[in-house]
Amino acid sequence: MLTASFILFFVMVVAALASGLSVAWALLGGLVLFWLLGLRQGFSSRTLWEMAWNKCKKSLIVVTVIALIGVITGLWRMSGAIAYCIVKGVELVTPRLFLVVAFLLCAALSYVLGTSYGVSSTMGVILMALARSGGVSPVVTAGAVLSGVYFGDRCSPASSAASLVAAVTETDLYRNVRQMLRTGLLPTLLALALYTLLSFLHPITGLDSGALSALTDNFVMSWTALLPAVVMFVLPLFKAPIKAAMGASIAVAAVLGIAVQGFSLTEVAQAAWSGYHPQDPKLAAVLDGGGVTSMASSYVIVLLTGLYSGILEGTGNLRPLSGRAEALAARIGRFPAMIAVSTLCAAALCNQAVTSMMGEQLLGRAYDSREELAMDIENSGIMIAGLIPWSIACSIPLTMLGADIRALPYAALLWLTPLCYLFTKRHFYPEKGLQISNEVES
Repeated sequence: MLTASFILFFVMVVAALASGLSVAWALLGGLVLFWLLGLRQGFSSRTLWEMAWNKCKKSLIVVTVIALIGVITGLWRMSGAIAYCIVKGVELVTPRLFLVVAFLLCAALSYVLGTSYGVSSTMGVILMALARSGGVSPVVTAGAVLSGVYFGDRCSPASSAASLVAAVTETDLYRNVRQMLRTGLLPTLLALALYTLLSFLHPITGLDSGALSALTDNFVMSWTALLPAVVMFVLPLFKAPIKAAMGASIAVAAVLGIAVQGFSLTEVAQAAWSGYHPQDPKLAAVLDGGGVTSMASSYVIVLLTGLYSGILEGTGNLRPLSGRAEALAARIGRFPAMIAVSTLCAAALCNQAVTSMMGEQLLGRAYDSREELAMDIENSGIMIAGLIPWSIACSIPLTMLGADIRALPYAALLWLTPLCYLFTKRHFYPEKGLQISNEVES
């Protein structure tokens, strides 16, 4: 029954993607499916709800962060921050190196801040606006941004994902970071080469003069417009909580919107809730969007994911997979098995953090080195989760960027990292054979 349930769930996900429906419908179907499976296994509805809610309530923290990001994307538009960056960015960015610059900027900022969401919702939004206004493919640009934001999400000392992997594998974070930089060098260089080629194929052709005039006519072009971004980037460097940094950026953007750009308090509140929607078509083509409501599908996906993953964990339906995972590692090798396990977990649980924990739980006994285990998780689950369209690690950044799954083939670093490590791992961690217990083999 368990295998059949997972197969049916994946069929629902594929059907939703193929038909253009929101993947939230498939996740809702998965929730019903795993609920019915739990009832069949003898759990009461009350027990299943407690399992689901205990996991889901932890997701409310993520929902709060996503809502703050929605407010930021609306008020940055209204405050003139994005308009100023577009106008000055067109002057500074080398037309034939735009995608290279986009990748490197996002990689550098994500390494400093350690957050894919934070960089996607700030620098990513600015770069996407530049791309749309300059005639660069938004699909390719979103892929370059996604690659960049996951550079730091994987290997920054400030990354919650890196800290989680260090915690579950009981390894040293900074030692892991050094090893991640080593194992990530080749895929990063290959991604950089790809974006260099794509930059020449997709250069900025120049901002439409009408759109440029609309920006300069409707916004006060002052360096103060950068203050919301400065606050967002600087405060985390002083160990400020990410929500505090977001709140400060929102406050500064609201003040600028009223005091500098001349909007009313009501207009600022509307932009925070439903986004900034200028009447001028040329302005709207560049700046329209943002707001709390723009992230609605992300809220639903996060909550549904929390509910049904809580049922799967609470009913123990994932435990039988451990023996099978270790037997798979004995046949094909540890890292290929970790890729398989991470892909299945990311697809089923839709959550990067849970994928990392499940990688350790299902395959931990197959490793004689905890450092090797940590690196295998970092080079598989952390990156693969960003390639699963219905995973929150993928769907939320794409929503922020106003992009869709067509961008994923261009998110080169996410698939180059596991691919390169698959062929070079022996250079870092020579296989020594696996000691699988008799219990597992039986």
